[in-house]
Amino acid sequence: MPSLRAFFFRYLMIVLVNMEDIDHIRHSLAHVLAAAIKNLYPKAKFGIGPTIENGFYYDFDNITIIDKDLVAIEKEMRKIISKDNPFKKQLWPYLKAKNHFKKEKALYKVELIEDLKKDSKKKDFKVGMVHMGELFLDLCRGGHVKSTNELAKDAFKLTSIAKAYWKGDEKRPQLTRIYGVAFQTKKELSEYLNILKQAEKKDHRKLGQKLGLFFFHETAPGMPYWLPKGLKLYNELISFWRKEHEKNGYQEITTPLLNKDALYKISGHWEHYLENMFVSTTQEDEVYGLKAMNCPNAMIVYDFEKRSYRDLPLRLSDAGILHRYERSGTLNGLFRVREFRQDDSHTFLTEEQVKDEYKNILELVEKFYSAFNLSYSLRLGTRPKKYMGDAKSWNKAEKELKEILKSSKKPFTVSEGDGTFYGPKIDILMKDSLGRDWQTGTIQTDFQIPKNFKLTYTDSNGKDKTPVTIHKAIFGSLERFIGILIEHYTGAFPLWLSPEQIWILPLSDTYNKKAEELKTELLSELGGLRIIVKDESETLGRKIREGELQKIPYILVLGEKEVKQNTISVRERGKGDLGVMAKEKFIKKISKEIEDKL
Repeated sequence: MPSLRAFFFRYLMIVLVNMEDIDHIRHSLAHVLAAAIKNLYPKAKFGIGPTIENGFYYDFDNITIIDKDLVAIEKEMRKIISKDNPFKKQLWPYLKAKNHFKKEKALYKVELIEDLKKDSKKKDFKVGMVHMGELFLDLCRGGHVKSTNELAKDAFKLTSIAKAYWKGDEKRPQLTRIYGVAFQTKKELSEYLNILKQAEKKDHRKLGQKLGLFFFHETAPGMPYWLPKGLKLYNELISFWRKEHEKNGYQEITTPLLNKDALYKISGHWEHYLENMFVSTTQEDEVYGLKAMNCPNAMIVYDFEKRSYRDLPLRLSDAGILHRYERSGTLNGLFRVREFRQDDSHTFLTEEQVKDEYKNILELVEKFYSAFNLSYSLRLGTRPKKYMGDAKSWNKAEKELKEILKSSKKPFTVSEGDGTFYGPKIDILMKDSLGRDWQTGTIQTDFQIPKNFKLTYTDSNGKDKTPVTIHKAIFGSLERFIGILIEHYTGAFPLWLSPEQIWILPLSDTYNKKAEELKTELLSELGGLRIIVKDESETLGRKIREGELQKIPYILVLGEKEVKQNTISVRERGKGDLGVMAKEKFIKKISKEIEDKL
């Protein structure tokens, strides 16, 4: 079986060569799915059925199905495919199409046609209609195979059922969404499904509960409960972040979680970011909002005292808890949450210091990601349509970031219009175990918000000037980063990061005291180790098996022989029994692993 990355690289090459063909296949199968639902569930109402990465979906209303029904729906789809139903596209006048779907009581289609009409400036506006033989007539932009017999009956599969609000609006009806995957050949489908099986074993949501790291509860959607072991992992990442930033001249602060709306109105977030914030608390005729970002509070800290050019760069770091509103349908384990911590920093500096500061930041990024053996790329986001400030300062900042990226020698792409409302940005894109890109960290140049807060520093000539601010997060959301790490390591974290690093297994109750003494000895030599003495009345084999399932890096066995010889029997995760080892040798071994972050 190919590796995850090998498969997705080969698949990417296939897609690049046959992108249009595979898109037509997937688009056609979405219509076949709709036709099958019409045959099996005549009262169903139809939403939309687009192609997506690796497949397609279709949304339906007035239908109740469960996972086991997908087999029957697939069977009906194959019947439709085998009857050689031709696809034929026509352009219908707006009113003809609208009246047709009104007559069919297909109100979702009517709404889509009205939306298309609003977006079109043509007086004789027409809409695309696609016939699939005599079976099904659908509103569609086109892009299909010529006939259903061109579709391979064994190269697609319906994979899951989900709920989705119409147009993503929680105030609109909730529809049933059926997902499918499709490829050009049965072999490609089989390889993809095998990869999905591997990916399921890595699913951070399942591993997170199995390993006792975190869970979610319906009373706080999108807000994880961190269990003791998960919090140890979480705090270890924060500790790593804190130490490295202190070494690089950052000063850590913490700021209020709840702020008056006035703060966000000054920063511009009230105008540009309000829909992503939780703002519902009103006390004493004041409106408050939960903090969704740290930058406005960092401006307040900067403004607390008079600053001189000698104080710059002033690097303030803040890993506070943030809250952002995400639609319930988009929540996805730790990958997309409503409550998270972000390893923020805000550096206040002069324009002349920007290039050198970015060089230092990119070196720090490399140090962080190499510690986890993670590959990443960079992406420049330029001025969006809705932005603060003047185009001149934006152009200058974008030009400077392009020069910085070119000199960094790191691969990067440009995403036009994807900057923040206050400045261009460099996003860190990290590849997960499936080869998917996730935005984790981000670095942003900001000429605007410091102006809004009227921040100043005194230059060497005694004049007041406005500082530039560089916003930076390397991990980004700690929650998302941990989710990616869980899948990257399949829960088998390196020694320095593991919530429980060593288990000591006494062979019987006789050696419980010696096991505790060994623990104390190891802690005195290597303070901060996370060691558990497993003195439960279980067999040695059962304890070792449990340790393997919990992915414990080292298991030490202590019995009569080890006590007499003043040694320990060592088992290492992934390598098995290493045999008897002197304590000094073991201490030296794990000390180096922790220091080198192996």
